Amino acid sequence: MSSVKTALKLLKTPGKMVAPLAQKGFFDWLSDEAFLKLRFRAEMGYKLDLEHPRTYNEKLQWLKLYDRNPLYPRMVDKYRAKEYVASLIGEEYIIPTLGVYESFEEIDFEKLPGQFVLKCTHDSGSIYICRDKACLDRGRAEHILKRGLKRKPERYAREWPYSQVQPRIIAEQYLEEPGRELKDYKIFAFSGRPALILVNYGETILHERQHSLYTPEWEHMEVSALDSRGEREIPRPGNLELMLELAKKLSRDLPHVRADFYSVGSRVYFGELTLYHRGGFGKYPPGEIGLWLGEQLELPRHENEV
Repeated sequence: MSSVKTALKLLKTPGKMVAPLAQKGFFDWLSDEAFLKLRFRAEMGYKLDLEHPRTYNEKLQWLKLYDRNPLYPRMVDKYRAKEYVASLIGEEYIIPTLGVYESFEEIDFEKLPGQFVLKCTHDSGSIYICRDKACLDRGRAEHILKRGLKRKPERYAREWPYSQVQPRIIAEQYLEEPGRELKDYKIFAFSGRPALILVNYGETILHERQHSLYTPEWEHMEVSALDSRGEREIPRPGNLELMLELAKKLSRDLPHVRADFYSVGSRVYFGELTLYHRGGFGKYPPGEIGLWLGEQLELPRHENEV
């Protein structure tokens, strides 16, 4: 029934059919540029301008096509990124890895602790959180992770770094702060300069979490943007300055990266690095934060420019 409802919903919004069809390989014959122009027009409602990109989404598409830094595949691999990030900011900020598996069947649940997190190394959202192994829903974990292993971001968003990431499953230490809700601080940084913080809170399922936006000075931004839902005011985290400093280090030599952190007591833990927030297809109010973020992102010089 859910698949039928999904199909009907897509038929009512044909612009959203491009990504699901692309995931199945329907558009593999198109070049990256041609596909991105097709999907961008279908979903965003305006033409992708690669000659004079202005909005944040347009510039992210430009970066996919023309910024081919060989470090990027390592940075977006949720397993290999740990070593890379540790070399820049220190091992003490890395969430301990409990295991790495090439298939779900390789996971030895008996060897895992009472609480843990499972996630795929190459995509967004394929995550299973186990707070009590006695209540482990193995069937749900298998469904989420096997589906995640099949996903190909390089197909439906043309995020080329993921084509060089080996799809695997990692088990990580479960993070919690007793009596407090664990929040995910996503810092948008541009060439070593943090410009925006998106705070995730609420449900642990990726697309059901709520968000609030803040400046690096922790001023609440009263806008509905970056797919924001909830707009709850969040107390300033005690580790804010440390997280901002770490984001500066991780983004220093990059035109743009989103660096994610967790603040647990006096500790800060690195989450992941994201090069293309929402794949460059986020919905923003016209003329507001989409343009402002675009102004923050200075594109590197392309080799074909004179």
